[in-house]
Amino acid sequence: MRLLIVEDSPALGRDLSTALVRDGHAVDLAADGAEALRFLSSYHYDVVTLDLMMPTLDGWSVLRRLQGRGGSPRVLVLSARDQVGDRVEALNLGADDYMIKPFAYAELLARLHALGRRTEGTAPMLQAGSLEVDPRARQARVNGTVLALSPKEYALLETLMGQRGRVLSRSALFESLYDAQSEASDKVIEVLVSTLRTKLAHAGIPDLIETRRGFGYVVAA
Repeated sequence: MRLLIVEDSPALGRDLSTALVRDGHAVDLAADGAEALRFLSSYHYDVVTLDLMMPTLDGWSVLRRLQGRGGSPRVLVLSARDQVGDRVEALNLGADDYMIKPFAYAELLARLHALGRRTEGTAPMLQAGSLEVDPRARQARVNGTVLALSPKEYALLETLMGQRGRVLSRSALFESLYDAQSEASDKVIEVLVSTLRTKLAHAGIPDLIETRRGFGYVVAA
């Protein structure tokens, strides 16, 4: 998933970003609502985590500006405001979920994955022959044996399997897997495809990912 964290606490924003990148997600970080809207106008995100009390432009204002916009991401509010009225107002303004600070990271991750599945319409299990990709467990298995994939390799495989039959360009895959501050180029996708193909071949699935020269990569329907 590609995520946008909107958080005015530098320490919390940095900790969340580090943990989510370690879990294989592409993450951008905005310090206030105004910066968040600039990111949202430039990139597509699956899910946004949104603080409410921020300088310049608060989270309430961000929710109002997102209302009615086509293709808006799912929004999970992360706030220290713990009153029922705050939760009700945020949900009525279009938030999809609400968590109160402090929170358990494992619960946050589970809720982000749930929102990501709703955004993508991802089936509980993605299958191609003996290969199963389980978005809930973030695992790929061949004949029941878990493949040892890096977070980015898994994210690439899930993205291709989730859009099976659709050719995805190198740049589209890069934007899905890497954040705006990444120093890598989209050529890293070629490396990921190569290592993923090698692991799939060792597991007995050598021809899953096809290259369409000049267009990108596809898992054929």
